[in-house]
Amino acid sequence: MKEVDIKENVVVYQACSTYSTLNSLGPETKTVWIVFHGIGYLSRYFLKYFKALPAKENYVIAPQAPSKYYLNDTYTHVGASWLTKENTISELKNVLNYLDQILEQESPINNYQVNVLGFSQGVSVALRWVCHSRLKCDKLILYAGGIPNELKPEDTAFLMPDTEISLVFGKQDAFLTVERMVAEEKKIEHLFGGQVKRVGFEGGHEIRPEVLNQFI
Repeated sequence: MKEVDIKENVVVYQACSTYSTLNSLGPETKTVWIVFHGIGYLSRYFLKYFKALPAKENYVIAPQAPSKYYLNDTYTHVGASWLTKENTISELKNVLNYLDQILEQESPINNYQVNVLGFSQGVSVALRWVCHSRLKCDKLILYAGGIPNELKPEDTAFLMPDTEISLVFGKQDAFLTVERMVAEEKKIEHLFGGQVKRVGFEGGHEIRPEVLNQFI
């Protein structure tokens, strides 16, 4: 049988994408949130978890993961994923460029307190982008997700000592095994030393409004 000559090629093209916002910037705005959803979400639905925040004081920006797919075999509900193991490096560059454009479009936000939150899969994207963009956020909230393996202390040094960094986890989170917790603690200690605040709550792999209220 003749061997098939398969090549994977690269093309560069211009694209557009969406992101969602909750509330509006105004004279009473105190905090701008940039929030990264987990796998299976769409950004506009992820924002429902932030509706309990005081509307006049909080403006929430939710970027949209690029890879959309149907969540079930009835083809009725759509979710999205940030990255997979396939072409991770090139796909990450696309995601970072997209996030940079959101920041440029929403500028200036440095007149407000800036909170960056990543949930589940969104933790790795949020942390990679903060390190890439050198965004001086006031609070960095790593909620029920993993720390990227490739990051080094020099990537996060610019955050210290001014940024309040919190690791949030549900005590009954099925994804949080003992082995996983040990591995993540090692990475946290490596990147941030003793600067990280641990916030545990009674619950599973879920966003809790009462937990978010601690970061207003």
